[in-house]
Amino acid sequence: MFILFYYSATNFPLLTFSATCKSKAKKAKHMSAVEPLQEGQEVTDKTGRKWKLVKLLSQSTTELIYEVFQTVSRSNSKESNHILKLAAKDGRIFNEQNFLQRAAKPASVDKWIKQNKMDFLGIPSCVGFGLHAESYRFLIFPNMGQSLESVMEEEDELLPEKAVLQLACRIIDVLQYVHSNEYVHADINAENIYIQPGQKSQIYLVGYCHAFRYCPGGQHVEYREASRTPHEGTVEFISLDAHKGAAPSRRSDLQSLGYCMLRWHTGALPWTALTHPDQVATQKQRYMEDVPALLSHCFGKKRVSSALQTYLTAVMALQYSEQPDYSALKAGLSVALLQLGGSPERPLSF
Repeated sequence: MFILFYYSATNFPLLTFSATCKSKAKKAKHMSAVEPLQEGQEVTDKTGRKWKLVKLLSQSTTELIYEVFQTVSRSNSKESNHILKLAAKDGRIFNEQNFLQRAAKPASVDKWIKQNKMDFLGIPSCVGFGLHAESYRFLIFPNMGQSLESVMEEEDELLPEKAVLQLACRIIDVLQYVHSNEYVHADINAENIYIQPGQKSQIYLVGYCHAFRYCPGGQHVEYREASRTPHEGTVEFISLDAHKGAAPSRRSDLQSLGYCMLRWHTGALPWTALTHPDQVATQKQRYMEDVPALLSHCFGKKRVSSALQTYLTAVMALQYSEQPDYSALKAGLSVALLQLGGSPERPLSF
C-alpha cells in the first residue's frame, strides 16, 4: 500500500492521495521499476500543456506521484491542486488511462448526470496525460480531497451506520455508470474512495488500475477460473471471482462494496487477520453461502443492520453475468437512511 501526502488549497489538514494501484510485492517484480525525475523538471501532456514537477510526494518501485502545477507561458501563473502519477509506459497505469479515456470522459459523465437528474457523480476527471522520455506514462488529476482510509485513521473510530449507508449509495451510483460503460472497477476499498473537504456529499471512486472491460461490445465475458492472475486487487475486499482467477463482473464490485460496508461499520471481517489469499478465499466461500453467519460474526452481540443484511443477501445471490438491480439496492439503503434521519444527498455523518 502506497500513500502520498499533499496540501489542499484550503486550510484543510495534510491530505492523503493513495497510489491507486496497490500491487503486491509478488506482482511488482513483473513490472518495470521507475526512477525519479528531477524536481523542477517539466513534462508536456498530449495537448501541449506543460506541467512543472514541484515535489516528489510518493515513490514505490512501480510509480511516482508528484505535486505539479501548469506552466502558463504568458503569465507564468500556477494552476494549483493537481497531482501527477508517473509510471512505466506499459504498466498498470496504461490500464487506468485506457479506462479514463474510454469510459470517463467529462462530457459522458455530465450527460449521465443530466439524464439521471443527479446532483453529482464521483468519477475522477483526468485533466492531462502523456508520455515522457519514451519509457514513462503520466496522468494528471485535480485534488479530490481526502481518502476515506485517512479519515478513518484520523478519527480512530468505526463509521456509524448512517455514514456507511450514505457512502454505499454514492458508490452504487458510480458503479452503475461504470458498469453501463462495459467496465468494472475490481478494487473497491477505503483508499480508493475520496471525500471532498467542505463538501462531504461529494464522494469519488478512484483507482482504476484493475478496471476490467467485462462486456466488450455488449458481450459479457464467460466465467472461467484461472483465466487471470488469482487474488488481484486488495485481498481483504475482492470478490471470490477474483480469488479464483475469473474475470471480475458486476457482482464482484457490489460484493466488494458489501465487504467494505461491514468492515467500516463493525471493524473486522472473519478473514481480516489472515495473511494467505487462499485462506481468505476459503472464508469468503463459506460465508457467501451463509450471510446470516457472516453478519453474526461481524456484529457480535450488537444489533445486526437490516439494511446491510438485505443488501448482502441480494448481491451474494447474483449470477456471474446477471445485471444487478441498482435502483432496488440503493432504494433499500435509502429507506434505512431515512429511518436514521439521513439521506444520500446530505454531507457524510461522521
